[in-house]
Parts: sequence; C-alpha cells; structure tokens
Amino acid sequence: MRKSALAIAAVTLLAAPLAAGNEVELSAEELLAPYYAKLAESVDLPVAPANVSLAHDHTLTRIAFGSCNHQSRSQHMWAQIAATDPDIFLFIGDNNYGDQGWDGDAALTTLREAYGVMAGTPELAEFRSKVPMMITWDDHDYGFNDGGASFTYRGWSETIFETFWQSSDEVKSRPGVYESRMFGEDGKVTQIITLDTRFFRSDLETLPYQDERPPLGPYMPSDDASKTMLGEAQWQWLEQELAKPADLRIVVSSIQVLTDAHDYEAWENLPLERDKLYRMLAAREDSGLVLLSGDRHAGGIYSEAPEAAGEQLWELTSSSMNYSFSSTERNTAREPDPKRLTDFISEENFGLVEIDWRKEEVTLSLRGSQGETRVTQTVKW
Repeated sequence: MRKSALAIAAVTLLAAPLAAGNEVELSAEELLAPYYAKLAESVDLPVAPANVSLAHDHTLTRIAFGSCNHQSRSQHMWAQIAATDPDIFLFIGDNNYGDQGWDGDAALTTLREAYGVMAGTPELAEFRSKVPMMITWDDHDYGFNDGGASFTYRGWSETIFETFWQSSDEVKSRPGVYESRMFGEDGKVTQIITLDTRFFRSDLETLPYQDERPPLGPYMPSDDASKTMLGEAQWQWLEQELAKPADLRIVVSSIQVLTDAHDYEAWENLPLERDKLYRMLAAREDSGLVLLSGDRHAGGIYSEAPEAAGEQLWELTSSSMNYSFSSTERNTAREPDPKRLTDFISEENFGLVEIDWRKEEVTLSLRGSQGETRVTQTVKW
C-alpha cells in the first residue's frame, strides 16, 4: 500500500469512533491501533543480521558497550570493539538516528529506513556473527528527540525495534524494551539489566525563557512526585530483578545517572526518581554494582556516594561510536563536574568492563577509535 493510501486509511480509522457516535474517550495510541495493524500487514520491517547466542552458564570477563552510532556514518568501530574479544556487547541507545529528517508521519518512515540501512551494514553483520549482543534504545532510535511516554507513535516504534533486533519473547510480551539476563555460575554470576528510560518517562520540565540559549541543556529538575522515569510496571520488575542472587550487576541506563553538571536529559531531571533508584539499588541482594550510560556524545568515569544509596557508586559513560561533536579539551572545560573523575572524552569511543573474579574487582575503561585506552579505573566490589 502506498504511503498516501495508508494516510487515508489512518484518517478513516481515526474518524470511525466519532462517526459511530462513540462517546468513549480513546487515546491517540488506541485510535491508531487499527492503522498500525494494517500497516504491519503491508510493509516488510527490516531485520538485523543474525546474532550468535551466549550460553547462560558462560562466565563473563569482558563486557563491551557503546552508544550513539549513526547508521550512515563510518562503521569502523565495530572492528575495534571486536578486537577486544568481548564476551558480550551492550548497544545502549541512539543505535541509529532514525528521527533525523522525520516529517511527523505516523508510519515512522525515516526510522524504518534507518533500520534498513543497519540491516545492510556489512560491519554490523560481521560483528553480530561473532559477538552476542543485548540492546536497549535512547531517543533517536526511539523515534523522537528527547521523547518519552507522550510520543504518540511509541507502540509502532517498539514493534520496529523488537522486529529488527529479534527481541526475546519476554521483551515482546510487555510494553517497553527493558530486559535482564544472568550469565555464569559458581560464584561468578553476572546480571545485566538494561533499562528503558523512554517508553514510560514523563515529560520533563523546561527552563524559563532566556534570551541566550542555555549552554548545557534546556531542562530543570522537577519535584513533581507524579512524574516517572521507568513507569510503575518497570519499577516493580526492577525491584524483583535486584532481589535475585548475583555476584555482580551491570545496570544500563541510556541516559546518565550520577551527574548534576548539565541540564540535558539525565536522571537529575527527576531527582525523586533518582533517589528511588538509589534506594532500590541499596536494597538489592548483595552483589557488586556498575552503572553504564551513553547519550552525551562524550564519555568519562563518574563516582559518588549518594546518601540514598549508602555506598560508593561507579558509572562509566561511553558515547559516541561515530558521532563526536567537539574535542576532549573543550568539552572538559565546558562541563566541570566534581563527580567525573576523568576528562570528558569527546572523540569516538566505546566502553569496556573487565572483570577479575579472583580479586573481585572491575576495570572500567574507554577505548578510542584505534582501540587505545583513553581513561581507566579499577574498582573493587
């Protein structure tokens, strides 16, 4: 079916309840459901190249991760990541930029096209043939810049995501794309939790109007207790996951957790929700803990001991794989941050978490476009 015909069908389906005198108030998502059912029958959604699996009893010693990978830019970082021989790679958001050029169509044409480019990317195919992956999204591959729960087309975006990445039945069975997996045994169990900070997130509060654009983002913290980052169902799920026995937990948030140094998207936008996260992490079944994040087109190592957490937390931010905006020197000077222990690495990078089970410690590092180590920190748990 041509795009114009689909648009006509959408208008007809949206108008149907009113024409029938239906007084029940339906959300835009509910009204669009018949349209998407027809669309799914008429288009072939792209599918990622086949990915190797990872046995649940495999002991992890090297976890790579990355974010912010534009589908039309150089894909050279896949070979650099593979060269570190990771047990698993976590693709943690802005895995493509399908929102760029979007004209607002409900079919999310540019998003589907971006995934189509990825489906035909030989570097990604080669990588996935060798390295298992876990994936979550951020705003640009969600479909709308800084988008959250109010993104009307989020259900269709989720269908595109889950079809492309061939998500597990568990992920497909519920709204959102959050997931948890356990690997290893005999005192060497790693739990990887990938959160969904998009599908359920409340709208953010914006800064008051200023003549000059705020240099470090447009948002301000909100103490509105009704606002949520993860949504009730995901919060309940996370609490249950953290109660499971594990020796080391890797918790992935597409946006930064610890920092308060900027006004872009971060957990600092919803401080009550961040405190809730800290308390939930503090109440977890005893284990080591590392936080991973992306989004910022720059990366570094962060640490803080929030009162609500009751312990020293460590976060490694890695961004971007192929979409850098500035230089490390300029970025570091532009965003001073007492919680960031390193320079703010702006050039292309990916993250690596290396686990020493004998010493019960992890080494966090950022690797550059030639595989070189840019920053590193070893942490005991």
